[in-house]
Amino acid sequence: MNAFDSKLLDGKTKLHFVGIGGSGMFPLVQILHEVGYEITGSDVNEGDIIDRERKLGIPISMGHKAENVHGAELVVYTAAIMKGNPEIEEAHRLGIPTVERSILLGYVANTYPHPICIAGTHGKTTTTAMTTQIMVMAHADPAAVIGGKLPLIDAYGRYGTGREIVVEACEYSNTFLHLVPYISVLLNVDADHLEFFKTMENLEESFRKFALLTTHTVIANLDDANTVKVIHNLDRHIRTIGIDTPADYRAVHVREYRPSFFCFDVQVLGVPAVHIELSVPGRHNVYNALAAFACATMSGCTADECARGINAFRGAGRRFEFLGEVNGVTIADDYAHHPTELEATLRAAREMDYKRVWAVFQPFTYTRTQMLLDDFARVLQIADKVVMTEIMGSRERAEDYAVRTKDLAAKVPGSVWYDTFDEVVDHVMKNARPGDLVITLGCGDIYKAAKKMVAWKA
Repeated sequence: MNAFDSKLLDGKTKLHFVGIGGSGMFPLVQILHEVGYEITGSDVNEGDIIDRERKLGIPISMGHKAENVHGAELVVYTAAIMKGNPEIEEAHRLGIPTVERSILLGYVANTYPHPICIAGTHGKTTTTAMTTQIMVMAHADPAAVIGGKLPLIDAYGRYGTGREIVVEACEYSNTFLHLVPYISVLLNVDADHLEFFKTMENLEESFRKFALLTTHTVIANLDDANTVKVIHNLDRHIRTIGIDTPADYRAVHVREYRPSFFCFDVQVLGVPAVHIELSVPGRHNVYNALAAFACATMSGCTADECARGINAFRGAGRRFEFLGEVNGVTIADDYAHHPTELEATLRAAREMDYKRVWAVFQPFTYTRTQMLLDDFARVLQIADKVVMTEIMGSRERAEDYAVRTKDLAAKVPGSVWYDTFDEVVDHVMKNARPGDLVITLGCGDIYKAAKKMVAWKA
């Protein structure tokens, strides 16, 4: 049972979600709706997730208004909701309990006997989706909370009757510290969210606290130096994954079987287990697959079941997702919003058989853009053509920061930037040639530009 507040949902049937269109909210909404809770919600922007929720019959209001919470018995909000939000204020005035999304996630996850909680600066969504795919195909019936759509289930999450719930565990604002993992995964630890953590030492300490919450096994990437620091002298049962180090779960004979797509053999404690051929591009996905393999085998899946699930996995939504082709130009979309992620995605793209690679990048938050400006400039130059949009501030206000996209563009020779998606789409589609790959990049709403490109007509 939940270790924080076992009465959180007791007796409550009507839940209102503020910011219901977020990728973190959607899987929780799906699970709670499926088990019979009456859900309402609000958001400020239309989008694919809102469309999906409406198809479930969930009433959603555009805009945050005090009256939206009337009749609710619990109001759920995300860390991105600004102070002074009228719905939260009205809930407080009426005495309606409010709870941050991560606390509710902890409650839901910890009602399952075996929460599998997957953390790391990069690769969380892919690994969570891959682990879920293995277990669903093996008929283990897990619940899942994923940050992107898993095509196998055409959803961001699912209710399951098995022992396991597979959870994407985000470090931002220490939200993953509301989880009590049976199995935890540390994929990597990289400089991100430093507007909150301030220092790498604080970030590493947060991951260490998360690992210490684990009740069974910590799975850690032995090839990642910061992860090794986090698990040093950690008083928990640890299993490691790796390619370049003698890890417990190790990928050997790693090679490309076609451009940017890798195959490898898995060894477990030095013993050959199974051969895997990835259907998602990039060497970084070897690590994600090893972590998924370890989680699934510890949960009772066989090595062959793991290989079947991983081989069939063709990505999560917005993770190098191919959207279509227009006049010989391939359009794809990726959630990458940190220099390390951009580099992995663009290098994978360069290894494919395209004439030119276009990076269409929407920076996300002013603090991240300012702190990592030089790193962003360096990795964007991997692409042949770079087009940028203005920074999406999310929880940050533009007037509080000096940095703008033009500052990044000035550091990337030959790049251009535009204020609107229509201008971006017009520039790209008039200048791209048959055989080019155009990939939109960012965790904001840049995917809307990609969809406009797919629908573009000269």
